[in-house]
Amino acid sequence: MSIGTRLLLAQTLVLVAAIATAALIAALVGPPLFHEHMLKADHTPDPSERMHVEEAYRTASAISLGLAVLTALALALLVSWYLTRRFQKPLTDLTRAAKEVSSGTYGTRVAAEGAGPELDTLATAFNTMAAKLAHTEDTRRRLLSDLAHELRTPVATLNAHLEGLEDGVREWDDATRTVLVDQVARLARLAQDIDAVSRAEEGRLNVEPSTTTVADVIEAVLRAHRYAFEAKGVELEVTPGPPTVLTVDEARIAQVLTNVLGNALRHTPAAGRVTLAWQTDGAEVAITVTDSGDGISSEQLPHVFERFYRGDTARDREQQGSGIGLTISRAIAEAHGGTLEATSGGPGTGSSFVLTLPLAAPKGHR
Repeated sequence: MSIGTRLLLAQTLVLVAAIATAALIAALVGPPLFHEHMLKADHTPDPSERMHVEEAYRTASAISLGLAVLTALALALLVSWYLTRRFQKPLTDLTRAAKEVSSGTYGTRVAAEGAGPELDTLATAFNTMAAKLAHTEDTRRRLLSDLAHELRTPVATLNAHLEGLEDGVREWDDATRTVLVDQVARLARLAQDIDAVSRAEEGRLNVEPSTTTVADVIEAVLRAHRYAFEAKGVELEVTPGPPTVLTVDEARIAQVLTNVLGNALRHTPAAGRVTLAWQTDGAEVAITVTDSGDGISSEQLPHVFERFYRGDTARDREQQGSGIGLTISRAIAEAHGGTLEATSGGPGTGSSFVLTLPLAAPKGHR
């Protein structure tokens, strides 16, 4: 039995109970009151007249009450049927959509209008949930695909060299040892990366704040990166801002800037330029890294901070890294009470990453 039928039957039972109660009360209370008024009248009718008048009252009351009850019941049933049909369709649509989502069809949506504010809110919440599930499923599939790809190369290399050693095709020498060590190290890095991104997304990053300046943090990062920029022929320009004191985990913030600068260097061709600058605004400092490199399309921009996301899957993965540096960087910024955002005008226009940090130490650290 459908929910619409059950609602209609329930409302019908309520109406019948209400009408039966009203009829019983009218039958029990009406005639005695009428009889009492007859006795108080100026003209006292004889018993036969009184009996005839009271019988006429009872008959007229019964007929009028019956017609009124039937009319009210018909109208009430009509209104109940209309309201039931109005609620039944969106509820049926929600039930169908829920079954489709539970079976893995995350693109299912329901109409969110015309059924009242409560059902409209429920439909909107359902659509939001379905969209998030679809996004999560897409991320899961991409994650599994990336992990499979990351594992395939070192495992295949290890397997080929071990089989070569076993068959006597290869000898145990420094070259073979170097290859095996490199591939094992690559697998170890992948395991560490997976653990790091899990800790970042679960909010389990350790932050140990201390007092430092923006200039000191940036200078330490630049010392580690200048040679890489010079080797590639990319100009690294620094535009100093005002003296700014921060209470942050200096190593963690350096990790963020290292990831952002490394990302800028990978995507900027030789003879390009990367600019690093900072400025204060109220209670915040904004550190901006701008490059003249590949740029980011509008389709890719919302995903650059997702784990294992790569804008161009055709690029060499060794060159691009594991794809979690920006994910961890944003988590570090948020653990300090700040933000990390990316902007770009599109392919070929370069991109900018802005790290925003509060000047005062955040009240709580995880």
